Amino acid sequence: MSPLSSTAKSEAPNVSFEFFPPKSEAMATRLWETVERLQPMAPDFVSVTYGAGGSTRERTHDTVRRIAQETSLRPAGHLTCVGATKEEVLSVAEDYWDAGVKHIVALRGDPPAGMGEKFEQYPGGFRDSIDLIQGIREHRPELGRCFEISVSCYPELHPESQGWDAEIAFLKAKQDAGADRAITQFFFEPQVYLNFLEKARAGGVTMPIVPGIMLQPNFKGLKRIAALCGSSLPDWLHELYEGLDEDEETRELVTANVAADLCRQLSDEGVRNFHFYTLNRAGLALSTCRLLGLKPNSAKAA
Repeated sequence: MSPLSSTAKSEAPNVSFEFFPPKSEAMATRLWETVERLQPMAPDFVSVTYGAGGSTRERTHDTVRRIAQETSLRPAGHLTCVGATKEEVLSVAEDYWDAGVKHIVALRGDPPAGMGEKFEQYPGGFRDSIDLIQGIREHRPELGRCFEISVSCYPELHPESQGWDAEIAFLKAKQDAGADRAITQFFFEPQVYLNFLEKARAGGVTMPIVPGIMLQPNFKGLKRIAALCGSSLPDWLHELYEGLDEDEETRELVTANVAADLCRQLSDEGVRNFHFYTLNRAGLALSTCRLLGLKPNSAKAA
């Protein structure tokens, strides 16, 4: 039986991609090669992150505007509460709108001192992601109401979480403030997502919750990210990458297959949308999509 058979028999999933902004000319070249290679997959949207503590804010804005103006992709710009006043953040939202960017990923953002440090509200800035969403919706209502707003969520609890009741209540508050969609932090076991979805629905969260799928072939880097954001790495994943530190080609094959298998298992449970954290690696994203039976110009479901 073909490994694609279960996916091929059903409606093709919808995908979206996340990029990070370049820090150098070489990285800028790699990013635009990634954008060009993934554009034929016709993703629902693509998002562009900030660096830690908002450190790449201007590069994010420039990248989002360029995607909107030079490609057929639908970009989503990240906005955070870090290091800027409310007026400055809302000015960026207006600039996005004027550039044709109609989708925002609204986040509190990591503390400038790094994850694990206490978040302090910037003087004159937004308090948290709920405050940010409300600010966008209320700012020039004829504009604010028209933005599509995505938010984050944590299927294994945010590192600062006070427990599941508080976690779900906060996500519900984001929805009530005007969020249209939540995108999860990455995970590797389908039951993690399914259990979280059940808790969210029981708590009154009705908006779509899109699983975030990590495409990080550097296992040392993956362990570092997972420790910071509270994502668990199952024993079987450690075993798959064991002994591959110097074998990049095999690591990439393993990464694509792990991601595609996770998506197939979730698809069997009725999940139709997947958000890939690409780390600007077009080949890995394309390989994963191909393993799911997606080909150029067929990624978007009819």
